[in-house]
Amino acid sequence: MKRILGFTIPFLIVGAVAFFAVQWFLLRNVQIQVYIPKPSSFITSPLFVIEGRARGNWFFEASFPVKLLDGNGKLISSGIAQVDPPGENWMTNNFVPFHATLLYNGFSNTESGTLVLKRDNPSGLPQNDDEIRIPVFFR
Repeated sequence: MKRILGFTIPFLIVGAVAFFAVQWFLLRNVQIQVYIPKPSSFITSPLFVIEGRARGNWFFEASFPVKLLDGNGKLISSGIAQVDPPGENWMTNNFVPFHATLLYNGFSNTESGTLVLKRDNPSGLPQNDDEIRIPVFFR
């Protein structure tokens, strides 16, 4: 058998297939992806934008709640992320783009905080709760 960098070709092929299978499994279970803001980025007042995409089951009536907490867990701002563009089909298992704009007055006793995006759960059942927390810094 032909060898490349000390490995046989079948070993390389099996390794590549295993790598992509693991990546597929991990991505399959991802429920939400946030593009803006990135973790540990600076947010500015008075408005800051949140953009990303989430699986349709994160939405109820095309929206889900978003809140901004300071470093002590105190609520600074809250709002609603909505399907973007409006009218996009959110009743799907696929990813759906969303957009939110939060009003932030720039006042915080801490230098950092947490952006919380919460799966909308009209049933109130704990097994349907989910959220993502993104650390941010205030400017």
